[in-house]
Amino acid sequence: MFAKLTGQIDSISSNSLILDVNGVGYLVQASARTLGRIGNNGDKTSLLIETNVREDQISLFGFADSLEKEWFNLLCTVQGVGAKAALAVLAVIEPEDLPMIITAEDKAMISRADGVGKKIALRIVTELKDKAGKMMTDSVGATSIKIGASQGGSAQINKSAAVAANSDAVSALVNLGYGRAEAFSAVTSASRNLGEQNGDVQILIRESLKELSA
Repeated sequence: MFAKLTGQIDSISSNSLILDVNGVGYLVQASARTLGRIGNNGDKTSLLIETNVREDQISLFGFADSLEKEWFNLLCTVQGVGAKAALAVLAVIEPEDLPMIITAEDKAMISRADGVGKKIALRIVTELKDKAGKMMTDSVGATSIKIGASQGGSAQINKSAAVAANSDAVSALVNLGYGRAEAFSAVTSASRNLGEQNGDVQILIRESLKELSA
């Protein structure tokens, strides 16, 4: 199976492109996001590839980065979501924003995707909420560790403690009446600013509240 293709863009349509690889033209389906990033006809580009094999055809799906490919595969695990719907979701929502939107149960945002109705949006939120929540928590924790290390505090920061502190801070803000998405955004920003102090839940909550009131 193909994992990556590098070649010259022969032509681009609304939802696919023909990639010329050493004289062989590959029809690759892709999201509007990817198509808008790879260049124009005649340009050289590389795409990560997901191959879909069926009895009657073999389809290639291309992605500009690994995160978009990961979310494509996650979306396709949801009942009723095929490759076309997954690409439609990725066309209107950045992969980086999907964890927040799904955790916040923003079905209206997801249903903006072409061909994705309220029922499918509800399934996406329901079936991927736990995974999205974990990705959000891991993202905050990873930011905390990175910031601490850059300030020389990596020895003082325990990864599991940082992740737990950020998760507790998000939960506390939600209990105070804030939306999960805005709570996550505030905690992420506060963690970035606090550096090695981001493992203290009380300080983190206080600084997150400042972010929310700014």
